[in-house]
Amino acid sequence: MLIETESTPNPATVKFLPGRTVMDGGTRDFATPEEAEASPLATALFDLGDVTGVFFGRDFVSVTAAPGVEWHVLKPDVLGILMDHFTAQMPLFRAPSAGFSVPSEEAETFADDPADADIVAQIRDLIETRVRPAVANDGGDIVYRGFDKGRVYLKMQGACAGCPSSSATLKNGIEQLLRHYVPEVTEVRAV
Repeated sequence: MLIETESTPNPATVKFLPGRTVMDGGTRDFATPEEAEASPLATALFDLGDVTGVFFGRDFVSVTAAPGVEWHVLKPDVLGILMDHFTAQMPLFRAPSAGFSVPSEEAETFADDPADADIVAQIRDLIETRVRPAVANDGGDIVYRGFDKGRVYLKMQGACAGCPSSSATLKNGIEQLLRHYVPEVTEVRAV
């Protein structure tokens, strides 16, 4: 099995491509060892001690290293864990009966005004078709969390969370795109 690696705009995060599907649908972000307990793979990566974030995408795993950790030192250990996990065809998540729950994607979501339904539909479509694919290429994800009085609320995940260029991506990229196609959008904010 060959696992390819790609750098991301976030120098602390590397994208690992195992050459197979990681998640059949959706994504999953682990920001703490406690959150990682839902997944044997995420737990094993956090157990290295130098990992501060794990993100599962459709066909990749992004891993964020702790400040001061050199990737040339950490990468062989991460590759070993990923290789063992995928060659053994281990489950990505523990069974829910093991006392672990998968958090709802609706957490940290703002209630949209039903009067804004057409605007919200346009925003969601642009995010799904134009923004998310580009962000996934960089080892992360962006999730719609709400629209209120011209403001769009988005959550950055994976390599995008904590990336030095994420504010520029939000303001100069995503905000401009949304404002161009949806004039009702005045601002984009991270949550």
